[in-house]
Amino acid sequence: MSPRLTLPALFASALLLSACASQKAPATADVAVSQAAVENAAQAGAAELAPAELTSAREKFARANQALKERDYKLASELATQAQAEAKLAQSKATSAKATSAADAVQDNIRVLREELDRANSVNK
Repeated sequence: MSPRLTLPALFASALLLSACASQKAPATADVAVSQAAVENAAQAGAAELAPAELTSAREKFARANQALKERDYKLASELATQAQAEAKLAQSKATSAKATSAADAVQDNIRVLREELDRANSVNK
């Protein structure tokens, strides 16, 4: 190879490697954030209360991890972002279901207390 062709080829290679390295860090961070989101959703009870969303988040996270291993940083980042969104949805649904259940329990307790109060008032008349 002539020196004229070698220098541009080296420069192009260095530029390409630099671009890949600059995409790796954000993709790695995105995958880490999505992993934390999936774990948080699972801890919030999404496995029982939002299983479809949690399963989707886990699948996308696994695919993002695979893309990261294959050095497809753009795909890894996209899948990680989707996994994070699915995980947040799963966590929100789980939290909402728990809140609804707690509100229903409070309403039942109020109903029982009213019935007891009505009985006590009718006995005292």
